[in-house]
Amino acid sequence: MADTAAQTDTRVPTVIADGVHVIYKVHGAGARKGGATAALSRVFSRKAPPGIKEVHAVKGVTFTAYKGEAIGLIGSNGSGKSTLLAAIAGLQPVARGRIYSHGQPSLLGVNAALMNDLTGERNVVLGGLAMGMSKQQIRERYQDIVDFSGINEKGDFISLPMRTYSSGMGARLRFSIAAAKDHDVLMIDEALATGDAAFQRRSQARIEELRQHAGTVFLVSHGINTVRETCDRAIWLEAGVLRMDGPSAEVCDAYEAFTAGR
Repeated sequence: MADTAAQTDTRVPTVIADGVHVIYKVHGAGARKGGATAALSRVFSRKAPPGIKEVHAVKGVTFTAYKGEAIGLIGSNGSGKSTLLAAIAGLQPVARGRIYSHGQPSLLGVNAALMNDLTGERNVVLGGLAMGMSKQQIRERYQDIVDFSGINEKGDFISLPMRTYSSGMGARLRFSIAAAKDHDVLMIDEALATGDAAFQRRSQARIEELRQHAGTVFLVSHGINTVRETCDRAIWLEAGVLRMDGPSAEVCDAYEAFTAGR
């Protein structure tokens, strides 16, 4: 037991979530009633527009992530997984609690914004620059990014506008751009579910490299087998509450038993 405690003390924290609550507002169907005149009246009267609801998406979540870990986030739809990642990345304000991170966490999502009217080639350049890569680094890694994504296997799609891509092609290119750089904390939201078996194998191998050379990888996925194969730890959120945190096999088994009994 003493050896285990000593080993734990030597681990380097990369993300600490301390009692995190995330609350955001949703505009319902009634929010637009009354048109512009009613909206202007509400501005002067300082009244909240109708139809707005507050969603308590993350409720008091606490955990510590360490360098070298690959952590899967699992849970039912709407359980707060993506919201928690957005909060860690600084894209979603925290209502209560604190988040501490080492370096700048990078969030890669299927809906991450690339420029639809620009070609894949231009998006590789812009994406690389946005991650802090130099133009020289982008030139050196450009072909590897394109080859990794596999979007040119059936034609010269990299020279076409992003709006012509399928959702899977866009997600693979986003992952390939993000994976071209080592990150202190890399968060991946469902990106691995969009490719074929070969792309998933390449992605899992790259995640392993990121763990060895960088910091921590978070993976949100509805594919339990992906979490089992890719992650050594899993965090299970349900209705915004942390239900379980531990070895991925144990957490995935518990989650599958929970879903089977519903």
